[in-house]
Amino acid sequence: MTNAARTALVTGASRGLGLEVCRQLARRGDHVLLAARDLARAEALAAELAADGGHVTPYALDVTSDASVRALADRIAREGIALDVLVANAGVALDGFDADVARETLDVNTFGAARVIDALTPHLARGAAVVLVSSGMGELSCLGPALRRELSREDLTRAELDALLRGFVDAVARGDHTRQGWPSSAYRVSKAGMNALARILARDLASRDVRVNAVCPGWVRTDMGGTHASRDVEEGARSIVWATTPGAHTGGFFRDGVAIPF
Repeated sequence: MTNAARTALVTGASRGLGLEVCRQLARRGDHVLLAARDLARAEALAAELAADGGHVTPYALDVTSDASVRALADRIAREGIALDVLVANAGVALDGFDADVARETLDVNTFGAARVIDALTPHLARGAAVVLVSSGMGELSCLGPALRRELSREDLTRAELDALLRGFVDAVARGDHTRQGWPSSAYRVSKAGMNALARILARDLASRDVRVNAVCPGWVRTDMGGTHASRDVEEGARSIVWATTPGAHTGGFFRDGVAIPF
């Protein structure tokens, strides 16, 4: 596939890294599908990027809503679109820590990414690139030894991963999550889960020649990263865009095009 012929969908694209990834992909000549919860904002941003010469189409998407994800997939099907790139960028970092925070964080960051990828898998072109925007905070070193072994298993299944992550929420509700080896950070767990999901999907989609990788953009100056972060949004987005380019990598975790530990 050539850059000029590619169609790329980016979730959580109304600000920060997602918006900058859309901008950089559009400048490469890709047709960008800018997906965000607020359709009016997505439309305004798509028009802004199109004014710079990009081919950008707005889409409404709430990754936590089955109905919203189905509507997106149905629209993709009606329009006969084959996706060459899918960037699962939508994410949250919530204040506080309790079972509700854990549940909501996982529903957006991990299960939300899985929900979108599952729905759009039938519409991925052969040789497509799927990128999960993760974080170095999700490295397995944040977990206890038994959990590290479980999440790093090469034969780990989706059902087993889901059960582990839902078990984390239940453990937080009971107040015994640390005794089981979980950190007191829903964000860390959600990204560790996302990294495990990338490895599982890479294995499951290999027969379709679909590459799936997780990417850490680094600590970026966005609304989520804050003003003291070490990287600007352009640099962080370049790390993500790199993973959308054709190549042999799949099932890896990268920062700036370099493999980093899970």
